[in-house]
Amino acid sequence: MEVYEYKGRNKRGDVMQGTVEAPNAEGVVNWMTSAGISPIHVQLKEDPLKDQPGWIRALQGAKKLNDNDLLLLTRQMGTLMKAGVPMIQAVNGLKTSSRNPSMTKLLRSLHASLDKGSELSAAMSRHPDFFDDYYINMVRVGESSGKLDEVFTRLFTQLDFDRRMRQKIKAVLRYPSFVLTAIMAAMFIMTMYVIPSFTQVYSGMNIELPGVTLFLISLSSFATKNWMFILTVLALVVLGLRYYLSTPEGRYNWDKYKLRIPVIGAVLTKATTARFCRSFETAMKSGVPIVTAFTLVSRVVDNSFYRERILLMREGVSHGDSLLRSFLSAGLFTPMELQMISVGEETGDIEGMVQQLATLYQEEVEYEAGQLTETLEPILLVFMAGLVLLLLLGIFMPMWSMTQMIR
Repeated sequence: MEVYEYKGRNKRGDVMQGTVEAPNAEGVVNWMTSAGISPIHVQLKEDPLKDQPGWIRALQGAKKLNDNDLLLLTRQMGTLMKAGVPMIQAVNGLKTSSRNPSMTKLLRSLHASLDKGSELSAAMSRHPDFFDDYYINMVRVGESSGKLDEVFTRLFTQLDFDRRMRQKIKAVLRYPSFVLTAIMAAMFIMTMYVIPSFTQVYSGMNIELPGVTLFLISLSSFATKNWMFILTVLALVVLGLRYYLSTPEGRYNWDKYKLRIPVIGAVLTKATTARFCRSFETAMKSGVPIVTAFTLVSRVVDNSFYRERILLMREGVSHGDSLLRSFLSAGLFTPMELQMISVGEETGDIEGMVQQLATLYQEEVEYEAGQLTETLEPILLVFMAGLVLLLLLGIFMPMWSMTQMIR
C-alpha cells in the first residue's frame, strides 16, 4: 500500500485533512465517502528527502537499512510467527510500530505484495539489497514446509553469529589501523613542517651532515616540492586497486591472499570457516537439499576463494562423491575436522557435527582475537620506536656534532 494525502469537508463543512494508507487513490476516495467526508484533494505523498544527499537523509532519520535492522526484523518475525499471528497481520503490525522511515517503506512494500496474494519470499525477492538469496531461499523453504517460525529462529541465530564474528574481526583490525593512521599523520607533520625548519638551520652551518639527516632532508624536500604529484599518484593507486578488486580475478586473489597474512590471516580463516559451518548447518536443518545448500552457502561466506572451494564440494557431491571426500578435496579442513565430518556422515548426524565445528571455530576466533591484540602491540611498538629513533638521529645528530665542535 501507498501513503496518500487527502483533503475534504465533513457534513458540518469543517476541513478534514491528513494521510491514509490505501492501494490506490480510488481507495482513499471510497474511504472518505464512507466516513462522511466530501473529497476535495487526494494525492500520493512523496518522500520530502527523495532528492536530498545521503547525509541529509541520514540526519532526518532516513538512514539506509543495515545488518542490525535485518537481525531485528528476523527476531520480530520469528516471535510473531511462533505466537501464531497471521503473516499479513504481523507485517502490518511491524509497519505500524516502526520508527525507521526506511524500514517502514520496506514493510509497506511487503504488506502490499502480501495483500495481492504473493508469498513472503516472493515479496522479499523484490528487495535484493536487503534480503540476499540465502535468506530468501530459507524463507521459501519455511513456507513450503510449514515451519516458517523455526526458519526465522534459525536465521536469527545465524545472523547474530555472523554479526559477532564481524565484530571480532573489526576489533582485531581496529588497534593496528589506529596506530598506523597515527604514524602516517606524524610522518606527514614531520616531513612537511618539522624537517624543513631544521633544514634552514643546518643550511647556514658549515658542518658535515650525517647520512640519516641527508636522507630525511631529501625526502622532505621532495615531498614539499612534489606534494601534488604524490597525491595524484596515491589517488591513482587507490582507484586502480579498487578497480582491480572489483574484478572477479582481483577479488579472488585478494580474498586468497588475506587468509595468508601473518598473524591476522589465521583469525580470518577461522572466522570464514565458522560462518560456512553455521550457514551450512542452518540450511541442512531447514530441510534444504545438500547440493542446494552448498550453492546457497557459497553466496554467504563473502570470500571468493572459499566460494570457489564450496562450489567444488558441491560438484563432488552432485557427482556421487561422499561428503567426506568432497570436504577433503576442498583443502579447507584439518584431519581432525575431516574425522568429525566422517563420523557425522556415518551416523547420519551431519548437522550436529557441522554445528560442533562452527562452535569450535567460534571459540577459537574469540580466543585468538583477544590474543591478537597482545601479539600485535609489541610489533607496532617496535616499529614506532624504530621510526622515532630514525627521526631523532636524523634531526639531533647534527646538533650533537655542532656541540662537540664548539667544545
